[in-house]
Amino acid sequence: MNRRNFLTNSLALAGSSILAPAISARGYAAPQMGASADRPWADVPAIALPPADIKAAQFPKDFWWGTATAAYQVEGAWNEDGKGESIWDRFSHTRGKVKGAATGDVACDQYHLYKEDIVLMKRLNQKSYRFSAAWTRILPAGAGQVNQKGIDYYSRLTDALLAANIRPMCTVYHWDLPQPLEDLGGWPNRDTAAKFADYAGILAKALGDRIDTWAIFNEPWVFTYLGYGSGVHSPGKSDYKLFLKASHTVNLGQGDAFRAMKAAAPKAKIGSAYSMSPGQPATDSEADKAATARFHAVNNVWFLNTALKGKYPGGFVGGNPYEIMGVQPGDDKRITAPLDWVGINYYRRSIVSAPPAGNPLPYIANDGFEGPLTEFAWEVWPMGLYDIVTTISNEYNKPTIEITENGCSYGDTPYGPDHNKVPDQRRLDYYRGHLAELARAMRDGANVRGYHAWSLLDNFEWAEGYSQRFGLTYVDFRDQKRTPKDSALWYAKVAASGRLDV
Repeated sequence: MNRRNFLTNSLALAGSSILAPAISARGYAAPQMGASADRPWADVPAIALPPADIKAAQFPKDFWWGTATAAYQVEGAWNEDGKGESIWDRFSHTRGKVKGAATGDVACDQYHLYKEDIVLMKRLNQKSYRFSAAWTRILPAGAGQVNQKGIDYYSRLTDALLAANIRPMCTVYHWDLPQPLEDLGGWPNRDTAAKFADYAGILAKALGDRIDTWAIFNEPWVFTYLGYGSGVHSPGKSDYKLFLKASHTVNLGQGDAFRAMKAAAPKAKIGSAYSMSPGQPATDSEADKAATARFHAVNNVWFLNTALKGKYPGGFVGGNPYEIMGVQPGDDKRITAPLDWVGINYYRRSIVSAPPAGNPLPYIANDGFEGPLTEFAWEVWPMGLYDIVTTISNEYNKPTIEITENGCSYGDTPYGPDHNKVPDQRRLDYYRGHLAELARAMRDGANVRGYHAWSLLDNFEWAEGYSQRFGLTYVDFRDQKRTPKDSALWYAKVAASGRLDV
């Protein structure tokens, strides 16, 4: 299962006073149940999406056009220059965990080819590059002795980006927990929060004189649930209580890291990147509406509400399970982090329903399947980006927002005498539609300052290995040749002009 496929899994959540986010008027009714429980979309035909308002889209001149990657997915060099073992090293090296027995040992080899990739970014008129630092390059054991060679690598990368007039935007943690810390209990162990804050402070002290924009976490909901609740991602544990404990430790770590980084780099602009999906009730029933509200509370803002408001949203019937989570007196102050900006990762919407009688899980979330599908069988629903951006903008008093991930998987390949062209019209249309909806959200008052396409490169896609290609650039993993796709060339024109009708 892929990191984002968690939305198709039911999760035991109930009860909330939070209203379900409104679905855009341009949306459509939820799909009817199909012939089988595991494929409820089977008899739902795809529909044509409404035309996006391309000509009305105009982005400001100072808008941050960028792309995003993650260390384990692109760097390779998994055991070079003192790097320690991460949970993804261990997981991918374990038989049966990753499709095709793939690993990130080499991936896109960006550790050695970063200069080539920066030349590519420059060609694509990029103004921002969102990358992540590998914890195990900085602290191979997760704590203790700092590995200077790891610091030096990210210092070289940062300097090269700045020399190319590209903003370095660093994510402190993108899922690669040091294996020694997992051996001590991992994220369910609340001691991990303090160790994470130490690491974040070290990174900010080393690079904070040049990097001014940071994301503390990437998709905390995903790595806590898929890693500890369902077990389909590293470290592969499937215990709902461990997920709850991990979610609280991560919230503690988010607050602790925010303060440690501000102490090391007071002028830094610090946020986090959250996976978000607008929920739509499967029917007009009150039960489905209540389930959708619970979905929003826990899926979308479980790690955001804690930071900005210092408390968990009401996501469970009868009150949140604080005892199971391991909440202690004073934790409300530790989880508070007045983030400077909010990152939103959007891929698709969710159709939410109440569970049948006797089901222990009190809400069910499925993908929508009315719109066209990507090759990953994910619904293309650009209006969902408008919905979630405006919902977060309205609920949290118009915070500064950056779209930190948005993208799609299609398997288009190079052609021509030199294999130097990759026609991928479906991806181009995907981006154009989503950017049109983002521009609409901005016209309606959302304070969005940047957009990062996922991803710069085809890369290691977690449990899916190399079977899914999300990149604007085609990567031949046999020789690491990079070939910009047609969508990348179009995106370069958008970044240069701020318009979509190019």
